[in-house]
Amino acid sequence: MKKLFRKPNREQLCRTMKLVAAVLTAYALIVVLIVQLVDGRHVRFYLLGDREIYTAYGEEFVDPGRYAVSTGRITGEGEAELPVETIGEVDSFTLGTYELRYTTRYRLRSYSTSRIVHVVDLTPPDIRLESVEGYAPNWLTGYEEEGFTAVDDCDGDVTARVETHLLDESVEYSVTDSSGNTATVIRPLNYTVARPEIVLTGGEELQISAQMSYTDPGFTALDDRGNDLSDLVQVEGEVIPYQIGTYEQVYSITNALGETVSAARTVTVTPVWNPDTVEPDGYTIYLTFDDGPGPYTARLLDLLAKYNVKVTFFVTCLNPDYEDLVGRAFREGHSIGVHSASHNYYSIYASEEAFFADFEKAEEMIERQTGSRTRIFRFPGGSSNTVSSFNPGIMSRLVRDMTEMGYQYFDWNVTSGDAGGTNKTNVVVDNIIDGIYGRRTAVVLQHDIKDFSVAAVEKVIVWGLRSGYTFMPLDETSPAAHHGIAN
Repeated sequence: MKKLFRKPNREQLCRTMKLVAAVLTAYALIVVLIVQLVDGRHVRFYLLGDREIYTAYGEEFVDPGRYAVSTGRITGEGEAELPVETIGEVDSFTLGTYELRYTTRYRLRSYSTSRIVHVVDLTPPDIRLESVEGYAPNWLTGYEEEGFTAVDDCDGDVTARVETHLLDESVEYSVTDSSGNTATVIRPLNYTVARPEIVLTGGEELQISAQMSYTDPGFTALDDRGNDLSDLVQVEGEVIPYQIGTYEQVYSITNALGETVSAARTVTVTPVWNPDTVEPDGYTIYLTFDDGPGPYTARLLDLLAKYNVKVTFFVTCLNPDYEDLVGRAFREGHSIGVHSASHNYYSIYASEEAFFADFEKAEEMIERQTGSRTRIFRFPGGSSNTVSSFNPGIMSRLVRDMTEMGYQYFDWNVTSGDAGGTNKTNVVVDNIIDGIYGRRTAVVLQHDIKDFSVAAVEKVIVWGLRSGYTFMPLDETSPAAHHGIAN
C-alpha cells in the first residue's frame, strides 16, 4: 500500500519551529505593545513636605526630600526608585523665592516637578535699652530719654525707625522691620515724683444756693510715692455764685512735657426761695431810716421806746463810734437792714463785685452787733437811681442777682424830703403826713443822721396813732414799694 505521508526531514522541522517561534514572538511583542499602550506607564514624583514651603532667613535650608517611581494604570507602581536630580539651590541668607526642580529619565523620556521655597524674615529686630547711671526720672520734669539701639538681621541698624510712647509709668519702644516683624520693649520708670491723682473735696458735682461769694471746697493732688503736689494745681473756669446757672471748673497739673492730669467739677447755682409778700391788715406805716447810726440815733430809739413803735434802720458803716446802737435797736425789736458800708455811689456801683464787697462789709458789722445777718436792704439812692448810669445796666443786674440770692430790697412810697428838699422839722412832718394820707400801706423814707428829721418823728407817730395807723418794722414779707428801675 502506498504511504500518504512522508516523514519530514530534520531540516524542514527546524525551519517550521523557527517560523512558529517567530510568529509567537511577534505576537508577544504585539501583546506587549498593546499592554504598554493601555497601561500608559509613566513617572510619578513624591515630595516630602509641602510643595510651597517657607524657611527662616539665616537658617540652613534642608530639603524635606523627594523620590520618583514608575507607575501604570494596569501594572501599578514599580518598587524601584528612579534616580532623581535636583536643579537649583536655596540661599537662606538672601530673602526671596526659589524654585527647586527635580528631574529623572524613564524609557527615553524626561520627567520633572518643582518645589517653591520662600526665604523669609521671621525674626523681629532686637531693641536694646541704655541707661544713665544715677538718673532718677521725675514726672514733673518729664522723662529724659537715656538711649536705645535697634538692629535687625536683614535690615541692619533700624534705630531711626523706633517709635516711643510715654505711658503713665513706663516707656514703650516699638519698631517694625521691612518684613513686617514688630518688636516691643517696655522700660519701667521708677519716678521719684510720679503722676499724681487729683481728688476733689466735696465731689465732682456741687449744688449751691445763689450767694455773693464762692469758696472752692478744695482738692488734693497726691502721687503714690506720698508726694503732695496740690500747690501745683491750676484751676480753670469761673463760678459766678450770684448768677443762676451751671458752671464747670477744671483742675489740672501739666508737667514739662505737656502731659496733663485733670479733674472736673460741675457747680450748679440755684435761686434762694423768697417768701410771698403779705399785705398787712388795716392801715400800716413803715418808718424807715437810712444812713445811720449816728449822733441822733439814740434819741430816736428813746422816742420809739416811749410809744412802743417799731421801725426799720437801713444802716451804714460811716460812723463806727455809733455802731453799738445797731445792736440796741435790734434788741429793742427794730428791723435792721443793709444800706451801704461806704455810701459811695461811684465805688459801689462800679461792678457787681464792688457792690457785694461793700454790702458784705455792712453785713459783717450787723452780725457783730446783732449776732445774725439780715435779708433785707435798701439800694443807696433806691433801685430807681440814675447816678449809677455810668455803669449801664448795673441796677437791673443787681436787682436780679440780689433777688435770686434771697434778699428783699425796699424802696419807698413816701419821702420826708430830708435828703435835700428841706431842713425844717415842720416841713418834714407835713411831707410825711401828706404822703401817707390816703394810703393803706406807707413806706416812709427818713434819715436818722438828720436832727431835724428825727425831731419830726414824734409828731408823725402821734398823728398816725390818732388816725388809726399801725406802725410796723419791715421784714421779708412786707410790701416792698418797689420803684421802676431806670438803669
